[in-house]
Amino acid sequence: MTEPVAAVVPAQRWQPGFLLTMVVMAALLAVAPFAGIYPVFLMKALCFALFACAFNLLIGFGGLLSFGHAMFLGTAGYVCAHAAKVWGWPPEAAILAGTGAAATLGLVTGLLAIRRQGIYFAMITLALAQMIYFFCLQAPFTHGEDGIQSVPRGRLFGLLDLSNTLTMYYFVLIVFIAAFALIYRVIHSPFGQVLKAIRENEPRAISLGYDAERYKLLAFVLSATLAGLAGATKAIVFQLASLTDVHWTMSGEVVLMTLLGGMGTVFGPVVGAFIIIGLENYLAAFGEWVTVITGGIFVVCVLAFRRGIVGEIMAWWSQRKS
Repeated sequence: MTEPVAAVVPAQRWQPGFLLTMVVMAALLAVAPFAGIYPVFLMKALCFALFACAFNLLIGFGGLLSFGHAMFLGTAGYVCAHAAKVWGWPPEAAILAGTGAAATLGLVTGLLAIRRQGIYFAMITLALAQMIYFFCLQAPFTHGEDGIQSVPRGRLFGLLDLSNTLTMYYFVLIVFIAAFALIYRVIHSPFGQVLKAIRENEPRAISLGYDAERYKLLAFVLSATLAGLAGATKAIVFQLASLTDVHWTMSGEVVLMTLLGGMGTVFGPVVGAFIIIGLENYLAAFGEWVTVITGGIFVVCVLAFRRGIVGEIMAWWSQRKS
């Protein structure tokens, strides 16, 4: 008989450094619209930052590389948009429906893929994501290449009018901060400590009595759920659900965001998402060359900053303290 996980792996408390950084980040984001930064850009960046954080939970702390995470982002977006526009659901219910759909899809995908490792796991997720993409392309209620357009933002809990851009922005900010704090607690919980132990040495974790597949499945479902929350929120923000969000390039883009910011770090995916979305926004005039530019930046970062931006900063700070 093995001891309960909580008795074997103690939970870590909220670290003062994290809390301070979190407060500073939240304060900067709260005043950003008044500093001349467009709220629409910020909302897009926050949605993708949450998407990248969800992906980082899987690859950075679980050691599982998924090439199909866009299916959770896109599926949640379609379900949320359909619920809000066709069924007339309020935004909070539509977002919950989209998130629930992503969680269900994550459970099914995880049950099929979690028994495989390495490239086989990645290829299974990619294959399933392509199936979802073609389903969204052919299904009548998704409207093919046009997507679901003119999705109503509605009134949050019947009180707050989300058609107001600032109201919508602060709602997105609250969703992001809450999800970000949840991810931090998961990482530093007994569950998160065991998950990292499995990532580092799975046979040893199994020999200690931990069910590695169950832990990885739970991490996969949680990652898919949070990715779905990002996709559903994004559908309400932009009043659109389209094939772009379920395309394989979106899965590649979230990998880029995570690696650029720092895989396995808490704040790295946020930094990576803001950089990539910022480049796409401010270099839009270059058209297709934006992809070439971001690809070049990715190559440079992989060669020069293998830990990612935040990872390199943390390594430098640790060396300085020692």
